Amino acid sequence: MMSFCKDCLKGVTHDGTPEGTTETIGGIECYVGTPTVDYPKDKVVLVLTDVCGLGSVNTKLLADDYARNGFRTITPDLFNGDPVPTSAFKPGANYNLQEWFAKGHGQEHTRPIIDKVIAALKADGVTAFAAIGYCFGGRFVFDLAFENITAVSATAHPSLLHIPEDLEKYAAVSKVPLLLNTCTVDAQFPHEAQAKADEIFAGFEPGYKREYFEGCTHGFAVRGDLSNPKVKAGKEGAFKATVEWFIKYL
Repeated sequence: MMSFCKDCLKGVTHDGTPEGTTETIGGIECYVGTPTVDYPKDKVVLVLTDVCGLGSVNTKLLADDYARNGFRTITPDLFNGDPVPTSAFKPGANYNLQEWFAKGHGQEHTRPIIDKVIAALKADGVTAFAAIGYCFGGRFVFDLAFENITAVSATAHPSLLHIPEDLEKYAAVSKVPLLLNTCTVDAQFPHEAQAKADEIFAGFEPGYKREYFEGCTHGFAVRGDLSNPKVKAGKEGAFKATVEWFIKYL
C-alpha cells in the first residue's frame, strides 16, 4: 500500500502574487505561466504538484518562475478541484491524508488527467515536454518517463515510489534524462533510496544527476520555511538545478 509521511503535511505559504492565468486544457483546469519574451511554442514544462495542487500559492509562484526562465509552464489540477487544503499544515489540524488519497486520488484517477492535458497540448502543436514533480507529482514524472512521453524529467523529494523497483524500471525502459533533487530528512526518498538511485543510474546514457540539499526536509523545494537559510538555499538550489536541466535537455 502506498503511504505518505509526516512531512507530507508540513509547510509554509510563501509571499508573492501569482501572475499566470487559469485555462481549461483538454477539459482540465490548469494554471498557465507564459514567458514575456519569445519562447518555443512547441515545448512545455509540466509542473506536477504536491497534494495541495492549485490551492497552493507556492506552486503557482514556482510556475511563474519557470515561465520567467523562458518556458511555457502548465500546472494541471490533478485533483478535480479537491486538493488537500493548505490549512492542513496548521498545527493540530489532524487532516487525514490517507483518507483523502483513497477517495479518488490514486494513480488510476490522476494519470488520466495528465494524459488529457498532454493530448490537448500535442493537438495544439507541442512536441516536447519537460516534467517536474514535487512530492506526489514525482510519481507521475516516473510514470510518464516509463512510456517515454516526456523529453526530460526532474523531481524534488518524490513520493509514492517503489524502491528499488521504480528506479530499476526507469533505468531499463526510459530514454528520458533524470534529475533528482534530494535532501537530508525524507521518509519518502531516504538516504538508502538516494544511494540506490546513484548505483542504478551510474552510466545511465540519457543523463542522470542527483542534487543533495543538506539540512532540508521533504517538501523543502515547494513549501519549505524560507526563514531558515539552509531551506532557502535548498529551494533556490533545486529550482536552479531544474531550470539548468531543462535548458540542457528540452
